[in-house]
Amino acid sequence: MSNPTIDYGMFPKRKILCIDMKSFYASCAAVARGLDPMTCHLAVVGHIERSGSVVLAASPALKKDFGIRTGNRLYEIPNDPRIVIVTAQMKLYLEISVEITRLFNRYVPKESIHTYSVDESFLDVTGTERIWGSPHELAKMIQDEILESFQITSAVGIGPNMLMSKLCLDLEAKKKGIAEWTYEDVPEKLWSVSPLSQMWGIGSRLERRLNRMGIMTVGQLATYPLKKLEKAFGVMGNQLYYHANGVDLSELGAPILQGQISFGKSQILLRDYKDPEEVRYVVLEMCEEVAKRAREAHKAGRTVSFGLSYSKNEGGGGFYRSKSIDEPTNLTADIFDVCMQLFHQFYEGKTVRQLSISLSNITSDDYMQLDLFDQGREKKRALAHTMDGIRNKYGSAALLRAVSYTKAGTAVHRSGLVGGHYAE
Repeated sequence: MSNPTIDYGMFPKRKILCIDMKSFYASCAAVARGLDPMTCHLAVVGHIERSGSVVLAASPALKKDFGIRTGNRLYEIPNDPRIVIVTAQMKLYLEISVEITRLFNRYVPKESIHTYSVDESFLDVTGTERIWGSPHELAKMIQDEILESFQITSAVGIGPNMLMSKLCLDLEAKKKGIAEWTYEDVPEKLWSVSPLSQMWGIGSRLERRLNRMGIMTVGQLATYPLKKLEKAFGVMGNQLYYHANGVDLSELGAPILQGQISFGKSQILLRDYKDPEEVRYVVLEMCEEVAKRAREAHKAGRTVSFGLSYSKNEGGGGFYRSKSIDEPTNLTADIFDVCMQLFHQFYEGKTVRQLSISLSNITSDDYMQLDLFDQGREKKRALAHTMDGIRNKYGSAALLRAVSYTKAGTAVHRSGLVGGHYAE
């Protein structure tokens, strides 16, 4: 059976801007010190006192002249007098991000703004042509005001939907400053994209699965038999097919790839963890946070994924595995039990440096069933929500498990951070 015909005339042709602040953390840090964000050599790290601290942002000049990028370690930065190294000031960056959002609000109403991340936002500017001119003219106007007000350079992708504007931003506008894609550009500009991980919404694991199916480019994905994609990936296969053809019907602020909704947490540990029991303590803390996020969104999940990375001193490596359970859950104990099953099955006894946990295959928590063999399950749910309420009101450290007060625990330390980093 042939694939359905894509009739772009049937789909909305909105005007969506996707605005990205270039090297945002590094730019904010440079401006705060009276430096030019585009010419100074500046690195933002998690903490300047820890040699293994991760580089969170690097200025364009530091990337170009020294090859230092996000993800490098502090000890990899050359000892050069031209290089400025600073500890992340997340509170400052968040304050600037809020002010930039207020700037957007001068051009479009609040409901037309979706803050995708600290440094990236979507704006629906459909129908503003009579006030501000064409979307390209408005993008330039906003871009100029951000530069004048905050000394921060930005890039803007314009498209008929959120997906196309984001792809335009990532694949063209970040090089040109401003660019626009229409449905007519899909065959020329989108289908040639390869590797697939350059396509927004396709991570490395999904890319490998698609590659094993013989799909190497977005164009091959766009013409692959839809029924086979749906058989392999379910509803996400349908979305992958239409996204490869530039079609996205999600509302502003909705997740772009519904099938990839998940609640997760990844943590680079403060030190090497050699004792499996200490690793178990941190996993329990992380499960608590993942479960809390799911509960606050009134969601539950059937698939738990758990991964860890070993210390580079022992050759690195690690694993990432998933396991599905019969009934959806958002209870800490359920998620922790699955993580421990995966841990005991795949752990090689080596030193652990990074952990990651996620809850996916999401549904409404209304579908959580009461277990006839666990009469206290409803009480556990009520207790979990009560604990969430206390933490929300009095702070994340107001109510912690006993393991958080051991030397292995990280929750007490992290409660003083903003976005995982020192607020300052």
